[in-house]
Amino acid sequence: MSAIAGILHFNNEPVNPEAGMKLMQSLSRYPADAVQTWHNQQIFLGCHSQWITPESIREQLPFYDYEKQLVIASDAIIDNRKELFERLQVHHAQQKEMSDSQIILLAYEKWGEECPKYLVGDFAFMIWDEKKRKLFGARDFSGCRTLYYTNKNNHFAFCTVINPLLTLRFVTKDLNEQWLADYLAIPWNFESVDVRSTVYNNIQQLPPSHTISIINGNSTLTRYLTLEFDKKLKLKSNKEYEEAFREVFKTAVDDRLRTHLKVGAHLSGGLDSGSVASFAARSLRKENKSLYSYSYVPVKDFVDWTPKRRVANERPFIESTVKYVGNIQDHYFDFEGKSPYTEIDDWLDTMEMPYKFFENSFWLKGIYEYAHLQGIGVLLNGQRGNWTISWGPALAYQTLLLKRLKLFRFIRELRLYSEKVGVQGSKVFKHVRKKAFPFTNLHKEDTDLYPLIINPEFARKMNVFDRLKENEIDARGMSNQNVYEVKKIQFDKLYYWNVNGTYTTKLSLKHKLWDRDPTNDLRIVKFCISIPEEQYVQNGQDRSLIRRATENYLPDTIRLNQRTRGVQGTDGIHRMVSYWRDFIKEVRLMCEDQWIGNFLNVENIRVALKKIEGSPTSKNVFEHEFRIIMRSLIFYRFIKKTFHGRG
Repeated sequence: MSAIAGILHFNNEPVNPEAGMKLMQSLSRYPADAVQTWHNQQIFLGCHSQWITPESIREQLPFYDYEKQLVIASDAIIDNRKELFERLQVHHAQQKEMSDSQIILLAYEKWGEECPKYLVGDFAFMIWDEKKRKLFGARDFSGCRTLYYTNKNNHFAFCTVINPLLTLRFVTKDLNEQWLADYLAIPWNFESVDVRSTVYNNIQQLPPSHTISIINGNSTLTRYLTLEFDKKLKLKSNKEYEEAFREVFKTAVDDRLRTHLKVGAHLSGGLDSGSVASFAARSLRKENKSLYSYSYVPVKDFVDWTPKRRVANERPFIESTVKYVGNIQDHYFDFEGKSPYTEIDDWLDTMEMPYKFFENSFWLKGIYEYAHLQGIGVLLNGQRGNWTISWGPALAYQTLLLKRLKLFRFIRELRLYSEKVGVQGSKVFKHVRKKAFPFTNLHKEDTDLYPLIINPEFARKMNVFDRLKENEIDARGMSNQNVYEVKKIQFDKLYYWNVNGTYTTKLSLKHKLWDRDPTNDLRIVKFCISIPEEQYVQNGQDRSLIRRATENYLPDTIRLNQRTRGVQGTDGIHRMVSYWRDFIKEVRLMCEDQWIGNFLNVENIRVALKKIEGSPTSKNVFEHEFRIIMRSLIFYRFIKKTFHGRG
């Protein structure tokens, strides 16, 4: 559990220890329990350690094995320790005290560059193999921990975060226009289709599910894991699927409770975070520990404008879960005075790059701050749950049945679903028919297209639209893919994974706690993609497997609720009322900035501004106009502060 850093020189050029210490000094902005270094003539390694697990306390890191002539710098929590102890034949007496870094080193000794395939957890590490004169590293399958590097002029350097690398004399601070073009042209919440690139030309990142090997100045990247969707788990009954789910999910949750500090959890009123909290609270009770839950609620004077099937204030649902589960110390925060606008500079400082998830930025940051003050070491969440444990889109499943002309089952599912959600069957059928047979739609809906915020000339210069088209990404936010295709893409295209790992790594370093997601456990992911679709939707019930499997774990008001869903960040504009004039003024200044105009589509931004610049309306918070203005403003602030030399 460290911010790691290192420098490797080629052609027998010695590493100046002062350069290494400068790297480590740049990490001093983050709290640490220990700062340690290791170096010889050719290489420098450093670890800015935060002790999260019991085994990490007073751990020697970097760790050098004199006998094997291997040294490791590691930022890792390994979850399948028991399995690895058996595979690696670690004596029982050594297991309790053995650090995760030592386990990784043993795995490397046994399996070489194949070792990441056997690791389950959140990790990024680098190993210097003295015998082979090779530097080898890896990043976990979904990129929960970041790892950046530069390889230039016979120098290789790496770090958990970006800015320390910019202190090195052989690294220039040139912006990567291709990354910027991707960022501006992509309507979704990820930054670039090139998973190796960053906002800087001379700094790359190791992609999720990849290893890197550096010998004699040559670096080789290899993808070590691609998930398989074709292998299906065949069990005899619903009950067996439910029992199998509970077993693997309990393991994923329990393995993430390993800390000598307190355990916290993000908790909303839904199934994903509720299931994580329920399983965690049960297990912690056996250890005489409580689970601390943290929940965002809107400010007191906010009037909920959302449709009746959406809920802005989930507190009653959360309290229902807390009361039913027990052993949870719940906390609710409205973060009064905070808004997507007030937090921009702090987020840019944390992320080291522009970001897109402004809607939830103020409460995500706020929960980390409060959890840190209460001594939390592990902060659980269920972010990946929609694609894993709570998968089960009822309407998409009905569409599939209708397209395959399985009419009896389709009619039954439609009827039962309509009864459960309280919607007329004819309305459900109309929606499903359009999805199943889109050629029957006489008029293509084009009223909700995402406005382009990239300057057209800049887009042509960077050939960005062709680049996105090659990756089947529509710059206007349109998609002809069904939800099952989208699910596969979510796990296959690695750029979807980067955003969560980037902000959780950097927030965790800043607040000395680890954000951990059992719904993203590799064992859970493999299990969930192997389940037949009939287990996820049945008898008119969407997300059926988790609803059935959490009986006696969650109250029925949560477990069986198909009529309402929580929605977060609805009060984002309402929070900005007192800053609205400043906000509008800054947007206008941005539109007048000729240099920024080289990147941004100022005309579209001005059109959007006209719609919202008067009295702010809360409903605008999720509309395209507000979204493109906020994303442009975040981009503008980053460019101005980092490259433009103004402000």
